[in-house]
Amino acid sequence: MSAEKISVKQARSPESIGKTVKIEGWLRTRRDSKAGFSFLEINDGSCLGNLQVIANADLPNYEQQIKSLNTGASLCVIGELKESGGKCQATELVASSLVVYGEADPETYPLQKKRHSFEKLREWAHLRPRTNTFGAVARVRNCICNSIHQFFQEQEFLYVHTPIITASDCEGAGAMFQVTTLNLDVIAQKQIQQLDYKQDFFGRRAYLTVSGQLEGETFACALGKIYTFGPTFRAEKSNTTRHLAEFWMIEPEMAFYELEDNMALAEAFIKRIARDALTKCPEDMALFNEHIEPGLIAALQNVVDSQFVRLPYTEAIELLAASGQTFEYPVKWGVDLQSEHERFLTEQQFKSPVILYNYPRTLKPFYMYCNDDGKTVRGMDVLVPRVGEIIGGSQREHRLDMLEARMAEQGIPAEDYWWYADLRRFGTVPHSGFGLGLERAVQFITGMTNIRDVIPFPRFPGSVEF
Repeated sequence: MSAEKISVKQARSPESIGKTVKIEGWLRTRRDSKAGFSFLEINDGSCLGNLQVIANADLPNYEQQIKSLNTGASLCVIGELKESGGKCQATELVASSLVVYGEADPETYPLQKKRHSFEKLREWAHLRPRTNTFGAVARVRNCICNSIHQFFQEQEFLYVHTPIITASDCEGAGAMFQVTTLNLDVIAQKQIQQLDYKQDFFGRRAYLTVSGQLEGETFACALGKIYTFGPTFRAEKSNTTRHLAEFWMIEPEMAFYELEDNMALAEAFIKRIARDALTKCPEDMALFNEHIEPGLIAALQNVVDSQFVRLPYTEAIELLAASGQTFEYPVKWGVDLQSEHERFLTEQQFKSPVILYNYPRTLKPFYMYCNDDGKTVRGMDVLVPRVGEIIGGSQREHRLDMLEARMAEQGIPAEDYWWYADLRRFGTVPHSGFGLGLERAVQFITGMTNIRDVIPFPRFPGSVEF
């Protein structure tokens, strides 16, 4: 009978009992029995749990090879899946042949059977996916990405690829990575003081994008509803548990959406990715609930089941001021809320997610719609328990005169955004959008406390290895 190649996840299912199968993966542990066989635990990344393999002494390479296998070795096992008498496992594989693809020297292989700190594992980012926690992070991240695409595709959004190299700074923050083909070594040697960017590849200054929003708006104002999902960059020297220099952003933009429509979409979106993680990754979520953040599953289920509170910024300030709490950062109208304020609102005041809206115009970028009061804009932030802000968005300013006034107010050269202003000259419409940082979402879903542990290869000041 030929062997069917299947994953460890499939092999652990009771439906696979009786099949002759081929399994390939990495050895997690080996235990030798005095009765003349060995128990091997194999994992291939398809699920959290391992498959137990029974290797009997009658295998031709048992004494010379199998009995000396170490954690990390890569194997191919062919055999019959049988019902297991062990706890917490439905099946086990009785090997009829075992081939070793690659050994792992126990003297040099760093992932031995002991607990390593997450900080230490960042030094081995090329190996840390082999650990239980980081394998689970990768699977949940994959689930979230799949949910994101399904959510928008089901609602007939178009997936648009916006540029990674750009000349515009969406946020007006100036913390951008410059892209150039100019020879910096020659420039330094010749001590050139003034660069001629006409000699550069694009003939002008260019940067890695901080957001695909502005380009996304151009497609929304032609095709209705679109979303972007790609890498974005910030050249901020922030050594915190919440910031990365390179991360992934999801940014939907919708024509004919006002702020209320935007808030409803953001709420449905957050609920969808949380619900899918709970239902599609139960084993991984149980690990996070037990070892990373006790109560995580109940907290996420509460998010899925709750109605998000809509709260104007002004009322939030009043609630915080009247709370009797001592905050590190005092609150008053006109200041940006900090994580401590956001967590108070979600975890103590309302015990549910909160959508703050109508922020002071001085706090927000030029593209947000100005309210009639002249003081606030139709910006919004979605706050969730344990994390704080997870989504930022707004109704976009679609009135040309007001957009130009806001750009002048913030010192933004109008000539650099002529194409953006054209959207208001030719068939302007009310439109809205928001942005979600994927890594913040993965932190929220998994309970992982450091953002550097929810992206495969974190980029932060002083670190660009791997």
